Amino acid sequence: RVYGRARLPGQLVWATRFEEEVTVTTQTTGGGQVKGGGKNVFGGSGGSSQATAPTETVKTVEYSYFANAAYAVCEGPITRIGRIWADGKELRQSDYTIRTYLGGEAQGRDGLMAAKQGGADRVPAYRGTAIVVFEHMALARFGNRLPQLSFEVFRAVDSFEKEVRAVNLIPSAGEFVYETDRVIRIEDGATVSENLHTALGGTDWRVALDQLEAQLPNVGNVSLVVSWFGTDLRIGTCAVKPGVEVANKETRPYDWSVCGISRAGAHVVSQEDGRPAYGGTPSDAAVVSAIKDLKARGLKVTFYPFISMDVPTDNALPDPYSGAGAQPAFPWRGRITCDPAPGVGGTVDQTAACAAQVAAFVGAAAASDFAIDGESVTYAGPDEWSFRRFILHYAHLCEAAGGVDAFLIGSEMRGATALRQSASGFPFVDALVDLAADVRGVLGGGAKITYGADWTEYRGYQPDDGSGDVYFHLDPLWASSAIDAVGIDVYWPLADWRDGETHLDRQAGWDSIYDLDYLRSNIRGGEGFDWYYPSAGVTGNEASAERL
Repeated sequence: RVYGRARLPGQLVWATRFEEEVTVTTQTTGGGQVKGGGKNVFGGSGGSSQATAPTETVKTVEYSYFANAAYAVCEGPITRIGRIWADGKELRQSDYTIRTYLGGEAQGRDGLMAAKQGGADRVPAYRGTAIVVFEHMALARFGNRLPQLSFEVFRAVDSFEKEVRAVNLIPSAGEFVYETDRVIRIEDGATVSENLHTALGGTDWRVALDQLEAQLPNVGNVSLVVSWFGTDLRIGTCAVKPGVEVANKETRPYDWSVCGISRAGAHVVSQEDGRPAYGGTPSDAAVVSAIKDLKARGLKVTFYPFISMDVPTDNALPDPYSGAGAQPAFPWRGRITCDPAPGVGGTVDQTAACAAQVAAFVGAAAASDFAIDGESVTYAGPDEWSFRRFILHYAHLCEAAGGVDAFLIGSEMRGATALRQSASGFPFVDALVDLAADVRGVLGGGAKITYGADWTEYRGYQPDDGSGDVYFHLDPLWASSAIDAVGIDVYWPLADWRDGETHLDRQAGWDSIYDLDYLRSNIRGGEGFDWYYPSAGVTGNEASAERL
């Protein structure tokens, strides 16, 4: 019996005699005209003569052998079979006809085995045993013999897999990572696969989704994450653009295109150690095919536009937080802020200049600037790479794909939502309210719309200015008629356990950080704020005693 994942040898339990196929090829050579010359009977020079060369026929007979075989793997039921190795080398499963029986007690008989044995009553179903059947397996690569097979076996050890109802689908970046059809690139005269990197058969997308459905059978909702790239932590100069991994790449049968931009006009992501720091933005056509495939599988789709910050290590961008001549490399999008940032000398926070910086980032792209043409989207609005262009493009693309079940208008823009144009005016929050209404107009009432607030952002803003003020700055967004839910990207800490015996949690009677009741009590009682301390420099038991 397997628990979790294991590689196991297969035990041959059934096989037929090898099937022999004979291929005869015939090749004929010779038989052409041969020219020659010579003397005639009068001794003069004769004209040329022609003769027919003898023909030779070569007949080649090739013998190929195939096997039908069944292998018992382990006690069932299992979740699935992953990779298969033949004589130690991974088998490309798409080259073979393979059927897997997971070993349930209601397992049926294999049709091939029944046909070969003369009826279903003459072959066992091997109930309770996981079986893998190969039909008409070519044996030439194995020296015309049955190879030694081993199998990657997955078996859930508890009910966790069955309890999962929704997943995030990443990596969010990769030019054709979500494409359901195979895409190749031409490299030094050779073809290289862009999205087929397994021997399991099918593109990376199809293999991953097949595995998802097998491993997590009750998942009903998939959040499809797609990245554009932010270029600066200063909100007034930060562009949000689709990007490619390299400027020059020939791909077939599809070219890369996003928002009407071809590879030649796209942002090229930064390099780290001679390689792209990110995968490129998934091509629009790949996103459409992914949405359609998810829906065809009966899965609900939440679309999640994601900003990845492409600020390279060697940047020379002024840091709005410190005034240094370079920004931290590849920062979190939640760090996008005004310049200078709130709390920094000379900050523009709480001024009209801050509102102007926010407006530059948000942009002026309107829903009417986009048009759906079949399964693609065109844009004819202002020449800007703005937040509105980013979000509205994907709202239209989702509609072109036949619609989605839910749509995020952004996520974890903690620094931006906290910016103020006055003591209590939050311009980016106002922009999100307007954007939600525009997205509702594109997607209609069938899609749920929300914003994915950071877990430190959703409940309010407490400026670090000594005022003690608390602003429920996202309330206008949550109250908007276009918003269907309060969305939270939740990463709450589950414990504040310390070493030793004197910390508060130990004194409260908890014995271990691994105590499930202890962790449950923290979830119920914490809501994030339990782990914030009055001073960033306070540590140890004193800090634990000063929870807010």
